[in-house]
Amino acid sequence: MQASLPGWVAGSMLALAACAALGVQAQTYPSKQVRFILPFPPGGPTDLLGRAVAQKLSEQMGQPVVADNRPGAGGNLGLELTAKSPPDGYTVVLSSPLVSISPSLYAKLNYDPARDLAPISLVAYIQNVLMVHPSIPAKSLQQLIDIARRNPGKLNFGSGGIGTTSHLAPALLLSLAKIDMTHVPYKGTGLALSAMLGGEIDMLVMAVPAAAAQIQAGRARALAVLSDKRQETLPNVPTAREAGMSNYEVPIWYGILTTAAAPRETVSRLNSEIARALAAADLRERLVSAGIEPRPNTPEQFAAFIKSETVRYAQVIKAAGIKPQ
Repeated sequence: MQASLPGWVAGSMLALAACAALGVQAQTYPSKQVRFILPFPPGGPTDLLGRAVAQKLSEQMGQPVVADNRPGAGGNLGLELTAKSPPDGYTVVLSSPLVSISPSLYAKLNYDPARDLAPISLVAYIQNVLMVHPSIPAKSLQQLIDIARRNPGKLNFGSGGIGTTSHLAPALLLSLAKIDMTHVPYKGTGLALSAMLGGEIDMLVMAVPAAAAQIQAGRARALAVLSDKRQETLPNVPTAREAGMSNYEVPIWYGILTTAAAPRETVSRLNSEIARALAAADLRERLVSAGIEPRPNTPEQFAAFIKSETVRYAQVIKAAGIKPQ
């Protein structure tokens, strides 16, 4: 009869076998198509950025990285699908600040962002600009704040919908400056921009690339970019800090996550491939020309960033009195 191995030896052998299997998986990943979920409809910045990155990753890794638009539930459907996918790294999702906003905005989610998703890398920033209709006499951010203080509740601001960054960025201003304005939500920032150009709303915060042409044409007046530096397309527009408002940087950021418990080696491989893609001259030029700033980081840095953003947006949502939906 063959003698049985001591328990600690058997356990060690099993652990070594598991590590070897993970090592083989990391070396062979990806061995099939990768599904890249984009949680918003085609045509927007998520779609533009996601498809550009997917194309570059496909070229680099030798396997198709297929962009899959799955809009729904304010973007949460795409995150939920990723959270509930097999933890093998073959389903990834491109998230906006939604992953940090949703826990405070929704009373019940069908997934837990902190528990069910594994951050891979921050990908890019798109900066926001705060602008007003030309009929508003404010020529600076401080003048706008002064007008709002003298006329509480009389000015209004538009947004692309409740809980979007175009809603929460103005809400943060109201909280920081201790002023009151009326919120007018629209179904998308495109409609909100049209409303501003038509004089229906007084103020709007939206992405610089989408707003620049209207500002340059004089149909809207930019008061501040909500970023840490001035933007090339709007070189004469000060940052919020230069305009006298510190702690008022509100970019639209994008990052890639996968299913929690995906192999660490696979997450590391994806992280290095994303960094390599964003450093490639052709992709970088394509993104920068569209007003998108590549900003990759490590899985650990991205996880810490998501956590800090979750805390920040929770405070904004509470201060604005936004009730969970």
